[in-house]
Amino acid sequence: MAEPVIGVIGGSGLYQMKELEVVRTVEVDTPFGAPSAPLVEGRMSGATLFFLPRHGLGHKRLPHEINYRANIFALKKMGVDCVIALTAVGSMKEEIEPGHILIPDQLFDRTHHRVFTFFGNGIAAHVMYGDPFCKNLAQILYDSSKEVGATVHQGGTYICMEGPQFSTRAESNIYRSWGVSVIGMTNATEAKLSREAELPFATVALVTDYDCWHDAEEDVSVDAVLAILKKNAETAQDIVKVAARRLVETKLESDAYHALQGAIMTAPEAISDQLKKDLEPIIGKYI
Repeated sequence: MAEPVIGVIGGSGLYQMKELEVVRTVEVDTPFGAPSAPLVEGRMSGATLFFLPRHGLGHKRLPHEINYRANIFALKKMGVDCVIALTAVGSMKEEIEPGHILIPDQLFDRTHHRVFTFFGNGIAAHVMYGDPFCKNLAQILYDSSKEVGATVHQGGTYICMEGPQFSTRAESNIYRSWGVSVIGMTNATEAKLSREAELPFATVALVTDYDCWHDAEEDVSVDAVLAILKKNAETAQDIVKVAARRLVETKLESDAYHALQGAIMTAPEAISDQLKKDLEPIIGKYI
């Protein structure tokens, strides 16, 4: 069985993987510009891992400033088999407390200013997206979270807001009325692009606060968020380490690996040679 190659996108507070045995740092060129930072290639639990901090080293980019296409394309270009996203979120449910972890199974996208597809400009494709997270990869992350002793919740909806400001109290309460579980600012865009790139995608959502709906708790503050982020960072790395071992032991099966089958609507002869060249890592097996 081929060794898995795992892409890990680090979120707020997680700009490196301490236990990663670093092999090299790679600057990847993409048709969409540079990713948030050079990719760090390393070894962990018998797997190859490419780590990328989504906000850049030193947290320089706001959620809407991230070059999501370059990030996902770079991982695909380096031969990644699946993507694990580590992301800080606010809780929208009483029982999902700050410091807990949630492995979501659904997404609701409320962003407005993101580029969220590799297609367009001469090539059209429409992928199935009813279940945005890979259920098998999500199960591995849930089981890994349990193994390291984290308080983890399985399933739930991640609502993705534009940011960079946190919610108003009215927005927070409306989102709660929709039954969502957690709120963040990045995952919807990453999940859409990962599906188009035929990469299984799942999230470890690290809960830092109760947003601003919770009357008994303080409103979101940077100090409170940073304190929990620091605590969660070690847990997140432990989860990735165990998940990598599990992915070595069991071949990942996912519908995402065939997401573009029948999804490209444009006739091959109508696609320019430049587009074919640019998107080769994504569409090469179909065009």
